[in-house]
This record gives sequence, C-alpha cells and structure tokens, in this order.
Amino acid sequence: MKKIIGTLLIAGLPGISHADASVDELKAELHVLQQKVENLEKSAASAASSRPQSSEPAVSPAEFASLKQQVAKQDLQVETLSTAASEGPIAGLSITGYLDPVYLYNRNARSGGFSFLDHNSPYTYYNGNMGDVYLDIKKTFGVGPLAPSAEIQIQPNRGAGNTTLDGAKGNNIFNTAFITIPHDDANQFVAGLMPSLAGYESQQSTLVPTLTHNLLYDFSIPGYFVGIGYNGSKGEYTWKVILGNEQNQTHATVASDSSGRLHTNVTPMINWRIDRSKGAWDWGWSGAIGRQAIYAGNAAGDCTSGGFGYNCTSSSAFSTYMFTDFDASYAIADSTFNAELDLGNQKHAAWNGGDATWWGFSLLYTQKWRLPTIGLMGLAARWDYLNDTRNGGGGGNIYVGGSSLSGSASPGTDGLNGFGIDPSCLASSSNNGQSCKGATHQDIALDLLFYPAVNYTVKVEYRHDWSNRNVFQRADGTWRKSNDVIGTTLVYTF
Repeated sequence: MKKIIGTLLIAGLPGISHADASVDELKAELHVLQQKVENLEKSAASAASSRPQSSEPAVSPAEFASLKQQVAKQDLQVETLSTAASEGPIAGLSITGYLDPVYLYNRNARSGGFSFLDHNSPYTYYNGNMGDVYLDIKKTFGVGPLAPSAEIQIQPNRGAGNTTLDGAKGNNIFNTAFITIPHDDANQFVAGLMPSLAGYESQQSTLVPTLTHNLLYDFSIPGYFVGIGYNGSKGEYTWKVILGNEQNQTHATVASDSSGRLHTNVTPMINWRIDRSKGAWDWGWSGAIGRQAIYAGNAAGDCTSGGFGYNCTSSSAFSTYMFTDFDASYAIADSTFNAELDLGNQKHAAWNGGDATWWGFSLLYTQKWRLPTIGLMGLAARWDYLNDTRNGGGGGNIYVGGSSLSGSASPGTDGLNGFGIDPSCLASSSNNGQSCKGATHQDIALDLLFYPAVNYTVKVEYRHDWSNRNVFQRADGTWRKSNDVIGTTLVYTF
C-alpha cells in the first residue's frame, strides 16, 4: 500500500502542475486523483477490517493526511487558475496570427526576390496581402453567447490600413477593428472597420489555399467599410448588413474633381450578404449600393487644357456605385469547389468619362490527400475572368490612371495589373484615346500545398495572366498581352 501512495505522489501530482496544461485539463486530472484517494481509503478500510489485530496497518493516518493535504493544495491551485481565467485581466483574451514570407519571380519585370514586411512595394495582383505579419487580438467581456467582444487585426505593411485607408502615407497598421454586441443568441450588432461581405475568398493567407488572390477579390468586390452592421441567423440562413463608408481594395479612396480638389469617401453606402447552408453546399448573394470615389487619371491641368483622363467630364469626385455578387461553395471530405459571379457599375468612372461596367467570374478547386513518404499535401487550381472593356475601363477597384512597371506610364493604363487601354490605341487615336476600349483580364493559378507540421503550410504557385490587349508592361517599357509569376511562401501560424 505504501508503494501505491508513492506512485500516486510521483506520477499523479506532477501531471497536474504541468505548466502547459489548461485549466480544464488540471480539473480533470485532479478529479481522477481525488477518485484514486477515495478508492484508496475504501481499500484501506476494507483491509483493516479483514486483517488480524496484530498486523501492521497498511497505510498510516499520517500518510493519508499528507496525501490529502497535497490534493487540497492542487485543488486550490486549480480554483485560483479558474478564477483568473474567467475574471482576471486576461480573461477572454486571445492572440493569434501568422507570418508568411514570400518569394516571387515576375517574368515581365525580369526580377525575383523575397518579400517580407515590405512597406514600399505597390499592391498588385501578384503581390497583395501576403508577405507580412498578421496579429488577431480579441477580448471577450464575460462568458456565454451574450458577452460583447472587441477584435483588432494588425497587418502593418500589406493590410487594409496600409493599402486603402491612409492614402499615399500608408502608415496605418490596422487591418480591421470592430466591436460585437450580441442582441441574443442569433443576432449581433457590430461597429468599426470591417471587411467586405462579397465573394468566397477571405483576406488572410491562412484561409486562402492559393498564394495570390483571385481577380474579383482584388479588383471587383468592395474593399473595407467603416461603419455599423448587423449579423443574424435562422435555420439554414444567415445574413449580414453594413452601413458605412467604403474603402477600396487596392487604392486609397482619394479623388480629385475637375478643379483639382482632393476628396475622401465620407458618404456611407449599404453592403449586404445572405447565405443559405444546407449539407455540403453554401449559396451566397451579396451587394452594395452607394457612392464611391472617382479616380483622377492625371493632374487637374490635363482636364482644363483639353487633355485626356477620366473624371474630366464630371463635376463631382463621387458617383453612384452598384455591385452584386453570387457565390457558391461545395465541400465534401477533402475536396472543395468554389464559384463566384460579379457584376458592377459606376457612373462617370470609366477612362473616357462614361459609365464603368465590369463583370467576371472565378472558379476554384482544392484537393488534399496523404502520401506515404510526403505526408499531407494538397492541390489548388483557379481560373478567373474579369471584363472591363466599356468606355476604356476603370471603375470599382480598377485604376487606369497610369500605373506602370518601368516608371513611364501611359495615361489610361495599368501596366502593373493588366487593365485599361492599349498604349498603341492611344498613340494612334485622334481624340486622346477616348474611343479606345478597355481590356479583359484572365488568369490561371496552380498551387501545390505542403503541410510539414501543424503550424506550417508551404505554397508553391505558378500563375499565368493574359489579356486581349497589350496592357502588361515589361521592364524595358514595351507592352505585351501576358505575364507569368512563380512564387512560394511559408505560412507559420501561432
């Protein structure tokens, strides 16, 4: 019996006080140990009643008292940890995130290299949200489904704050920041900086199977909203509504009118989403209606001197914006299918001053399997199409004001992202390119995914983009209809 007590003290107690154990684990192990003590007491009592009077007691009262005292100390320790976890300053606090350094090779740029915490490189279709540090800090005030919470996401170099919220300064480190106030178990009010509700893709590298985002995420759907919202659910349906100022996905919402005055988008628009989930399927419909900034393609003097550049025909820096999106997901076992269809229109936002209209779709297939020697791995294949030909292109998140790879840009083009008019059309035009059409942009992305450990994901992607016009600029200043990008990233989560 003494050996049994010694074994409990040596094997049981250290397991309870292990630093990595959670409060729940400590409680479970403590309960097991208490049960063992009770059983030991019963066994000792039974043995005492059946042994001869002259026999030595199997367990002395002092030994039992010592064991009970140590169990009581562990019980107090568990109670203290439980109180701190539920009522202390760190109660309801969680901090998660990831790091995803990236290597990219761009054929048109004829260059390749690593990108991580890069503050200066522009946001493009091949260099978007990846290559950064991401922190999600959430604090829940209380317990249960009616406890309010505050959540802040920090992404200092490639997040929404750097690319959309702070114009040319780009020093806003916050990606999102919002509070959630539950009304009941199925309905919540939200307020702050929140992402768009459209599309099947999320921003975070941990939630996207491919290295790059699809074209609709980057250039079609609304970006982020500063405002208030409402989330609800009933049965198979969930819905979300946001009323707020829209911040574009790829460029800061700064516009200039024909007088050269700068404006920011301070007019709220409404953004909504409705989902129906049944079995392996999820269908979603989202939309946005309001006013959005019109980008000035050139300096204000170009407008007054009869030059080119969209927004020259508009007296306002904003115009009516309408967008809708349909998407669907099907997930079964280790296979997932995603599809999305977008339609958008913005008044007076095209290159020649007319209405901008864009439409496109995205298809994604992902598959995981386990190989004997390699372990868990996956494959992702995606095809995107985005048509932005009307009135020379532009509108929404598509900026055709002269972005370039070489530093020498033709107005009406976006040589970095493959949109806008063909520079040869501009050169041969008698009306400064006002009659030129915009481009259609397509891409195919193929990714291999490796999961060497629980916290690691390795992505290797080949992406081919092409257009019906020469809208991709090369490092030597020439223009072509396509580009290729090869990249890889290591995503480490914590």
